[in-house]
Amino acid sequence: MVLETLNPMHYNITSLVPVTMPVATVPILILMCFLFLIWNHEETSSIPGPGYCMGIGPLISHGRFLWMGVGNACNYYNKTYGEFVRVWISGEETFIISK
Repeated sequence: MVLETLNPMHYNITSLVPVTMPVATVPILILMCFLFLIWNHEETSSIPGPGYCMGIGPLISHGRFLWMGVGNACNYYNKTYGEFVRVWISGEETFIISK
C-alpha cells in the first residue's frame, strides 16, 4: 500500500496542470520578449565602429585588442571603419583617432 502511493506512475501529471496554463504563457512570453527588446535597445551612434549587439560587440572588440595587440587592432579598425572609430576596451567606450 505504501509503495503504491509513492509510485510516480500512479498519478496522472496532466491532471495537476490546469488547461489554461498554455493560454496564459503566450502573453507572458510576448511581454518578456518586448521588455527584453526595449532593455537592449540602444540608439545608433553617428561614430563608426563595431555594433553593441547585446554586449557581444564589446567582448569581441576587447578580445581583438588582447589577441592582436593595441597597434595591430588599431590598424585593423582604422582600415575597416576609417580614421575615427568607437571601440570598447575593458567594457569602456574608447575612441581611436588616427590618420
